[in-house]
Amino acid sequence: MFNIFKWFQVAMATLLVVFSFLSNAEDKIVYIYNWSSYIAPNTLANFEKKTGIKVVYDVFDSNEVLESKLMAGNTGFDLVVPTDSFLERQAQAGIFEPLDKSKLPNYQNLDPNLLKMLANHDAGNRYAIPYMWLTTGIGYNVDKVKAVLGGDAPVDSWDLVLKIDNLRKLSSCGVAFLDAPSEIFPTVLNYLGKNPNSQDPADYKLATDFMQEARPYIRYFHSSKFINDLANGDICVAVGWSGDIMQGIQAAVEAKNGVNVNYVIPKEGAIAYFDVFAMPKDAKHKEAAYAFLNYLLEPDVIGDISNHVFYANAIPASKPYLNDEIKNNPAIYPSEATMQKLFSLQVMPPKVDRIMTRNWTKIMTDR
Repeated sequence: MFNIFKWFQVAMATLLVVFSFLSNAEDKIVYIYNWSSYIAPNTLANFEKKTGIKVVYDVFDSNEVLESKLMAGNTGFDLVVPTDSFLERQAQAGIFEPLDKSKLPNYQNLDPNLLKMLANHDAGNRYAIPYMWLTTGIGYNVDKVKAVLGGDAPVDSWDLVLKIDNLRKLSSCGVAFLDAPSEIFPTVLNYLGKNPNSQDPADYKLATDFMQEARPYIRYFHSSKFINDLANGDICVAVGWSGDIMQGIQAAVEAKNGVNVNYVIPKEGAIAYFDVFAMPKDAKHKEAAYAFLNYLLEPDVIGDISNHVFYANAIPASKPYLNDEIKNNPAIYPSEATMQKLFSLQVMPPKVDRIMTRNWTKIMTDR
């Protein structure tokens, strides 16, 4: 005789097994959105092999692109990598999930001093895991700059690219700037003797006028193209991120193409900041995301990444795993004297962001 109650029990048990399987399968994937050229070639494959979790990995090349996706909501990503000042504003908007540190046993590997620095943008270190820290400076082709400006070229100064006469001369061999208003405006303001975190519209008018005068001598604005162009000798100067330019230096060395590239933190000072991993509140695979974060906090893993991306990481125990040209390079791990000249970016109110966006458009369209 057919027992509908027993049939119902069996059906429900079967459904629970199916749902459990689907849930476990869902947890075996993590969606990551990171900067371009910002991880070691084997990091993701090694993580997948170790954990069985599949990584779906996508890239961007500016904080503005990432922020537009985050502010629109429902990004589909479980982990993203904003810069610290952007993270602060995004956290204030309620975008991120507070991290459960009990799920990150390797969190203890992080440098307490660097965590204190990051806390200026992430109070209590609630939302972010420091990934890499870096500076914005100048990459230049040693031989081409010397040929254009002579042996006394001011390669240790922002004068190299922000003094219009030098910029005009260097335009013959190609100058590139980051396509990042949140970085170029503070850099120019600092050079002009203004507060790099100014909220005065008059200061941005001054910086915009300056950049419009410089614009005809800048070949392009892009946040990654300059890496290969420096390495190949297609441009002679780039305002860019320390690690990216170091990647260009390494590429030129490996190619044995005779291109001699150097990176400098200008004596007038430069921006220093963290890129951090954070978890959007709408992340669908949080357990897998925690597994990936904990994996990144292993000293050998993050050390291998630093060896490939040429950025400093926040885990002191990674030092034995770093190549000598990384840990002994003052462009990557600056001296204490240089550190004193670095400055961080503050979160700007919306009205200042609008001023920067509007004026950046003027510079880009040369109007």
